[in-house]
Amino acid sequence: MFDLNGKTVIITGGARGLGAETARQAVAAGANVVITDVLDEDGTATAAELGDRARYHHHDVTSEQDWADVLTFTLDTFGGVNGLVNNAGISTGSFLADESVEHFRRVLDINLTGVFIGMKTVIPALREAGGGSIVNISSAAGLMGLALTAGYGASKWGVRGLSKIGAVELGTDRIRVNSVHPGMTYTPMTAGVGIQRGEGNYPNTPMGRVGEAAEIAAASCFLLSDAASYITGAELAVDGGWTTGPTVKYVMGQ
Repeated sequence: MFDLNGKTVIITGGARGLGAETARQAVAAGANVVITDVLDEDGTATAAELGDRARYHHHDVTSEQDWADVLTFTLDTFGGVNGLVNNAGISTGSFLADESVEHFRRVLDINLTGVFIGMKTVIPALREAGGGSIVNISSAAGLMGLALTAGYGASKWGVRGLSKIGAVELGTDRIRVNSVHPGMTYTPMTAGVGIQRGEGNYPNTPMGRVGEAAEIAAASCFLLSDAASYITGAELAVDGGWTTGPTVKYVMGQ
């Protein structure tokens, strides 16, 4: 759908799910892609599936050294970098009062500090390339107060804010920074906790269904592309209208 020919993109958490689908669409649009993750078997398989323009690199996003290694690998392999998708993250499922401090800190370290380190690491390379695009994957939980998200929700609000700070600081460097906010989306991971695809399975959203990985990935690839050349600091909700408000039927209890 979007032209990414000649661009090289790093995608964290790209071994499976939303990250893997983003990598597939980016390669299909002409990009070189470096997939990073801690799931080495899945990551290696995804890169092999995508062919010569995809590579896999093991990567703990909380490690500054791992980020430096990923950037060096990308530059050595493809000669430059033009885009970053900060997709890696973990979720939580407890009330704020029940969340342990240890787990809260771990979620923020991966979901928010990892995004910060990634941005800080690639900015010099993007400047050298004459600009680029950073896409930070936040969440619908970063647009509203969502029960049972505790550290996850706090981290995704942080990603939203960090994206705006990056946008205002980096605009004159021709580096665009935007956040994508998926709603409930069907992936192999969410299927394991009972999420079902299809119409009518998510009645509290205006569209009445959960999203598909391809729909979230398309938003990220759009923001990576030159089709979004005048978009920075935006927060793109890809959530079937969930954060806009519930359906009339849901409000009326039907």
